[in-house]
Amino acid sequence: DIGDRIADSIIEYFSKEKNIEIVNRLKSYGLKFSEERAEQVSNILEGKSIVISGVFKLHSRDEYKQLIEQYGGKNTSSISSKTHYVLAGENMGPAKLDRATKLGIKIISEEEFLEMIG
Repeated sequence: DIGDRIADSIIEYFSKEKNIEIVNRLKSYGLKFSEERAEQVSNILEGKSIVISGVFKLHSRDEYKQLIEQYGGKNTSSISSKTHYVLAGENMGPAKLDRATKLGIKIISEEEFLEMIG
């Protein structure tokens, strides 16, 4: 999932003819655009919505996103009442911390997350 601002930027980018021409030129050179889906290895996180925030030491954000999907969870960009966990690294945004705390959402560390998925 992506936020509204990023989605608006993408729409604006592809609404310009010159950017579409660039993409078409890249395709003509053989570049293929496709979404890579992670193969699910377990359903331990099935039905769970997880927000990633902060800077991580053990894995990159993209690796955590992939792990969440591989274990059946859903990675989301913003905290809501439907969020089950916040995977928090160092320097987690104060707004996300405040929102998670107010909503009573469990904040877990990298180590807790990795232990959770076993």
